[in-house]
Amino acid sequence: MNEQDAWNTDTNAKIILQKLGISDLDKKIGTLSGGQQKRVALAQVLIDEPDLLLLDEPTNHLDYEAIEWLEDYLSRYRGALLMVTHDRYFLDHVTTRIFELSFGKLYEYQGNYETYVTEKAERQRVEAEQENKRKQLYKQELAWMRAGAKARSTKQQARINRFEDLKENLHQVQTDDQVELDFATKRLGKKVLEIKDGSFQMNQQTILDHFDLLIQSKERLGITGENGAGKSTLLNILAGRLPLDSGELVVGETVRIAYYTQQNEAMDEDKRMISYLQEAAEEVTQSDGTTTNVTEMLEQFLFPRFMHGTKIGKLSGGEKRRLYLLKLLIGQPNVLLLDEPTNDLDIDTLTILEDYLQTFPGAVISVSHDRYFLDKVAEKLLVFNGDGAIDSFMGSIEQYREIKAKTTSDSKPKTVERKAPVKAQKKKKLTYEEQKEWETIEEDIDSLEQAIAGLKEEMNQQSDDYTKLQELQQKVDQKEEELTNKMQRWEYLSEYV
Repeated sequence: MNEQDAWNTDTNAKIILQKLGISDLDKKIGTLSGGQQKRVALAQVLIDEPDLLLLDEPTNHLDYEAIEWLEDYLSRYRGALLMVTHDRYFLDHVTTRIFELSFGKLYEYQGNYETYVTEKAERQRVEAEQENKRKQLYKQELAWMRAGAKARSTKQQARINRFEDLKENLHQVQTDDQVELDFATKRLGKKVLEIKDGSFQMNQQTILDHFDLLIQSKERLGITGENGAGKSTLLNILAGRLPLDSGELVVGETVRIAYYTQQNEAMDEDKRMISYLQEAAEEVTQSDGTTTNVTEMLEQFLFPRFMHGTKIGKLSGGEKRRLYLLKLLIGQPNVLLLDEPTNDLDIDTLTILEDYLQTFPGAVISVSHDRYFLDKVAEKLLVFNGDGAIDSFMGSIEQYREIKAKTTSDSKPKTVERKAPVKAQKKKKLTYEEQKEWETIEEDIDSLEQAIAGLKEEMNQQSDDYTKLQELQQKVDQKEEELTNKMQRWEYLSEYV
């Protein structure tokens, strides 16, 4: 017992299980969900404390608190760690060495994810310069060959041989293609989605308790929190797949929803890729008004032409997810519901998807535990804490965690709101002053959003002047507080319009 340091094994096992979200330790494995079983399997290898720990996407099925705990645990792990993951914050905090597999080659980078991104960009720059020099030399040699070079002498024959070698080595540099997301969307009115006084229970667990939610036309809402607290259930309610127990779901007349679920829709394994997409549309209009056909869309989504006749059953999990996403976007939705969109997508595809979502003209509602993804695409958070307790927060997940850490168990962050604005019970219509306020409030909201965007852009240009950055951040905080107040006011006034 002393030699194996086994006296604390039982306690350590319980701590690790609880930190990974397994609180009922008497349950049988067979009664657990798939996600819970994966967490128990992760706990088992951590409890064993092996010399070499191999982890394949360890952050999948973990909530953000469990991911942060695992980061801290692995950063102090005494053994060696080798893992596959697309969680970029996790890579940045845990790893000291990164290998990238690209086009059949393995590249090594010393450092974390930030170092990897910097050094990869430099490597690609150098390779591009070398490729350009080879092309220039090839053109010169090609001109010499076409001039009628005769292999009469050893010198000429050697030059011909060098030309053949140069020809074989041309186009050796391959770069990661980019997913070009450029689909037009249907016009979206001001009225999108709204839950009024909604309540919902599942398996005797409260998911929503007299819950109010208003989704506007350019909403960027991130949903995170505890596993099993009802995040995916809320998406199913918004998508109309689950009815509320009480309350009302209001859907705007112009709303066109695309729901990217955690599991792909049923795909016919014997169907070919191109036929699968043709079921949705033969062609689609892009944002500039031009049209593109299914073949071109597949190529934009990193499916080369020779793959278009491939049966779906032969695709990898990531390729199926990408094909499923493409089919949803072909429908030209104006509201995107995304349930754990970062699972099974590579980093390059994630980066392009994030950039697309930032410019998407409609509303985007994302359930995710990927903090990097949420920080890039979400402007507002709903944090599910279980038993119908939901925090609403304007800002990043990191800011939310900092504020929560500063509060006691009996208090709430000032910027976190659990309840919607109180509605007047007997009020029937707007007063004259309120009517005048309603006529200009949307313009006020737009002005505040533009002001915030302008300040943030100015901050990007002042990255070296920390005094100026602090002043600008104070202005941003002030404007965001004004925006929050205006949004709450808009919700109140809209009840009587």
